[in-house]
Amino acid sequence: MSLRIIDWYIGRTILTHTLMVIGVLVGLFSFVAFVDEMQDVGVGGYNFLQVMRYIALSMPQRAHELLPMACLLGTILGLSSLAALSELVVMRAAGISLFRIVGSVMKMAGLFVVMNVLLSELITPLTETLAQRGRAEALQETVDQQTDYGLWMRDQGTFISVGEVLPDLTLLDIRVFEFDNTRHMRSVVRAHEGHFKDGSWKLEGVRQTLFENGRAKGTRIESATWNSGLAPDILSVFLVKPEQLSVWRLRRYIDHLKANAQETARFELAFWQKIIAPFAVAVMVILAIPFVFGQLRSGSFGRNLFNGVMLGLGFFLASKGFGYVVLVYGIPPFLGAAMPTIIFSIAAVLLLRKVA
Repeated sequence: MSLRIIDWYIGRTILTHTLMVIGVLVGLFSFVAFVDEMQDVGVGGYNFLQVMRYIALSMPQRAHELLPMACLLGTILGLSSLAALSELVVMRAAGISLFRIVGSVMKMAGLFVVMNVLLSELITPLTETLAQRGRAEALQETVDQQTDYGLWMRDQGTFISVGEVLPDLTLLDIRVFEFDNTRHMRSVVRAHEGHFKDGSWKLEGVRQTLFENGRAKGTRIESATWNSGLAPDILSVFLVKPEQLSVWRLRRYIDHLKANAQETARFELAFWQKIIAPFAVAVMVILAIPFVFGQLRSGSFGRNLFNGVMLGLGFFLASKGFGYVVLVYGIPPFLGAAMPTIIFSIAAVLLLRKVA
């Protein structure tokens, strides 16, 4: 029997079952998100079609988050289908070693790693940005987000441009354009940054230009108070989400936040999670192998499959849980991102040695 045919046959079987699992998991989690989003229907311009658009654009991000668990379950199901038809037994009887079969499985793991990188670096940054931006603009009809960081807002006869909203809701590069009743520009105010305090915005590094009788008069002041309908709760929906950024953009954004004295733990955690994710996918594929080959000897297929499902859910929950622990207790983000993968990789090696 040709080894290339073995690779192709095992790989096709695992890929088919993994794609099926991804479809089921993404559909289930998307339905839960859909039910949750329906609570906001009617707020601003957020309607049923906007909800469907948001859910559809969020699916690649959910697929990326669920890919390690889907690879574990898909590999278990794929190999189990081969075992149920005694095809794995035939391969072993034909002289194909366990580690040669593992090699075939790991070739599929390489494909899943590539899928993970493509989702993380090319697809989800685009789709998640469109999803979050569309949702935010629908909820706040007077605000239009033109770039990943900046936004425009209209407040009666005043147009406001904000270059960036930082995580603590500090505004950078603020421009306020005020028009009179005849739509002629009356003044332009530009401020380096703004902080919301005591019900109003405190602007720093302010330059004001007044237009009167065809002349422009400019003034500079260190700080000024600005009363506006641009409330912090409106701006919070326009904050940059880590899911919207690729690894290299996350690295640059973290440096930018540090330069502006912002808390970066959440973004550093996301950065390391994106770095570790391809390794997690490979570990999950390896971890699936002992569950199937263990049942060839013990006959306890149902129990091993159930344990595999629980293990996949455990990894998903552990990844989320360690992230929360990092943010709450100040643990280094790298440890929070890597610890679940390290623990499960050790378990995979021990179980694989036991089966071998």
